[in-house]
Amino acid sequence: MDIKVIAFDADDTLWVNEPYFQDTEKKFCSLLEEFMPQHTLSRELLKIEIENLALYGYGIKGYILSMIETALKVTDNNIPIEAIDKIIGYGKELLNEPIELLDDVEEVLKSLQGHYRVVVATKGDLLDQERKLKKSGLNHYFHHIEIMSEKKEADYLKLLRHLDIQAEEFLMIGNSLKSDVIPVLNIGGHAIHVPFHTTWAHEHVETKLEHENFRHVGRLREVLELTLQ
Repeated sequence: MDIKVIAFDADDTLWVNEPYFQDTEKKFCSLLEEFMPQHTLSRELLKIEIENLALYGYGIKGYILSMIETALKVTDNNIPIEAIDKIIGYGKELLNEPIELLDDVEEVLKSLQGHYRVVVATKGDLLDQERKLKKSGLNHYFHHIEIMSEKKEADYLKLLRHLDIQAEEFLMIGNSLKSDVIPVLNIGGHAIHVPFHTTWAHEHVETKLEHENFRHVGRLREVLELTLQ
């Protein structure tokens, strides 16, 4: 591999993210279970979240609005104002969750420095992702930080133009096949999948991926065996 730039996804690749959302969803569903069974409510929330992505994008603020919209829908606009206040509180708690780095993160970033340009390529709300990066203490490892509204082929091509490299010189590392792997392979780049134990339902893909530019590792530290040879 003639790699010049290695990019890392952030949420659930560098630090814990999805479990916090799942805990918030459980509290939300418990709050409204008198109106609808929790598993049905969970499906309704996911449906509204996905419908709202084009309006709000990814991130906690859009998630809060989707919870409120779901609550209004399932209660036929009869939800007590106190419940709306609780939902907003759940969102604020989510915004203030601590940053818990995943295993091997600092070791890997430190080892790659000096060998490659190391960048972050993550999607989500700008302020939220900037806050998490600052709290993580990892900023000094990165040559560039790209917070994207989406992670599709066109978005990666835009990033490559900014970095002034060709697709074959780019390696993306992340936990989502849908966002971090498939679009990068489609434009001629390289990708390494590092699974996380839980994934947002919207990011699930049912495919057995085989590609000459694709690798799968069990833990992040194994990335070093593929990149430092």
